[in-house]
Formats: sequence, C-alpha cells, structure tokens
Amino acid sequence: MERMRRRKKHRLIKSFLLLFVFIIGSAAVYAAYQYKQGVSLAKDGKFKDDEKQAASFHGEDVKFGKINVLLLGSDTRGEDHARTDSIMIAHYDQETHQAKLVSIMRDTYVNIPGHGKQKINAAYAYGGPELLRKTIKENFDIDVNYYAVVDFKGFSKITDIIAPDGIKVDVPYEMSYGIGTTLDPGKQTLHGDKLLGYVRFRHDRLSDFGRVQRQQEIIGKLKDQALSLGSILKLPKILGVIDPYVDTNLDTPTLLSLGKDLLTNESNKMQTMRVPVNGSFTNERFDNVGAVLSINLNQNKSALNEFLSS
Repeated sequence: MERMRRRKKHRLIKSFLLLFVFIIGSAAVYAAYQYKQGVSLAKDGKFKDDEKQAASFHGEDVKFGKINVLLLGSDTRGEDHARTDSIMIAHYDQETHQAKLVSIMRDTYVNIPGHGKQKINAAYAYGGPELLRKTIKENFDIDVNYYAVVDFKGFSKITDIIAPDGIKVDVPYEMSYGIGTTLDPGKQTLHGDKLLGYVRFRHDRLSDFGRVQRQQEIIGKLKDQALSLGSILKLPKILGVIDPYVDTNLDTPTLLSLGKDLLTNESNKMQTMRVPVNGSFTNERFDNVGAVLSINLNQNKSALNEFLSS
C-alpha cells in the first residue's frame, strides 16, 4: 500500500513538472510570436538600425531608489540631432512607489555648457542626450540617470497596442493646423494618429503650455492602461513595437525591475509639474535665438528640487 502511494505521488509530481514545462514552453512561444508581431509593425522605426547613444551618456546608474529618466520626443525627419519637440523627466521612487512627471518647456532660456545662453531644446541638437543631461544638472541641479528618445512615428502604434479601445479626451476647440488631421471639439475617444495630433497641437491661445498639459494628461492615462492585465499579456508585442522607435540606455534588467515594481506594488496617482512654474518667467525675444521664456532660475530650481524630493 505504501509503495502504491509513493508511485502515485511520483506520478503526480511528474505530471505537475510536465505541465509546468508545457506552460513555460507555451509562454515562451507566445512571447516570441507576440514580439515578432510587434517588430513587424515597426519596420519604419528610426532607431531600428541606429547606433545607440548610451556609451556617451554618463548618468549615474541606480540599482534601487529614486530614478530620473529623461524622456525626449523627436520628430527629426532624417536629421541626426534636431531640437527636441518635448522634454520631460520621469521620476520614480521605488521605496514609496510614487511616480512623478516634469515637463520642461522647450523655449526655456538657460545656459548650455560650451554654447552659452540658448533655448534648452538646442542642447539635444548640439550634443544629444548627454549635453541635455549636463544642461539640466548645471541649471537645475537635478541628476538624470537614464534617457529615452521616442520617435513620434512610433507613438501611434505604441498607444494603439497599449490602449486598443482608445483614450478618452475632451477636445476644447477644433484642432487641425500642423497636426495632419482635424479634431472636432467635444468629449471623444482618440486612437493612433489623432491621439498624436492631440498631444502635439500648439496653435491656440495657450501655445506650448496647452500642449504640455495634454502631453501630461495622455501619459498619465497611458500609464494606467499599461498596468492593466491586458497590457501585461501584450508586453512582448509592446516591446517589439517600441524598440525600433526608442533609443535608450535603460538596460533590460533595469526595465524588468521597474516593471516588476510597478506591477507588484500599488503606485499612487502620478504627480505632474511644469518648468517654468507660474510667476517665474517673462516672454522675451533675442536676435540670436528668437522668442524665449526668460526664467527666474533660482525660483525654478528650488521648486523642481522640492517637487522631486517630497
């Protein structure tokens, strides 16, 4: 009887192991298939065959704690380094699980190391992510650890995979000029190119300020969508689409660590900030650079450091 129980137990263990191997194998096949599907959607990705700029980027590598990632939106149309269309710092604290997002207005007038006073988005054109990192450090005393340059061509495809049912927005007025599409006013659900147009439009009374608000709004909604079960299952496909459209020095272990942390811990609602802060700047024009936001540097530096440290 004891012998029969041992055999039965052995068969159960063997069956469980076989089932486990089958599940793992099926998951690997599914992941590979999904990844290839994602890559096939990104054949025109700007960074598909490009050399990464990671070697020249000298942000401090963070294993655990507070992480700052420089997020840059690029619409280069073939240039090696055009001025960035959007500049953000994504901040995440692995101890408190708090996510924060800082948008730096591209016309902010600052000193760029080696190039004098310029609009901050010129730093990327002069020296890529590393010079922009140095510029942020020199002017605002903020250490950026990693960078990610996103080609806008991939934004539509990435968002359609993360949020296949679209993103709900409230368009305040007709948007059309400069975005290649027309958005009628009112509450609606946007997909792909129309969602891209929504975050890029700036020909209104708020100009870049309105665009920054919309960018922060959509990133927050995409973050919530990305943490849903459906998006987790589509993660390999998402990675396949993203890779050719994103140039980053975030390595796979760091990405997996952040992903695991976000998925296994309940993160708070993402907090947002804009630089320059209200009451800290004036609109000016200079012959060599055009219209700029001339800022009170100390006021903005203090506000930014307080926001990220709190």
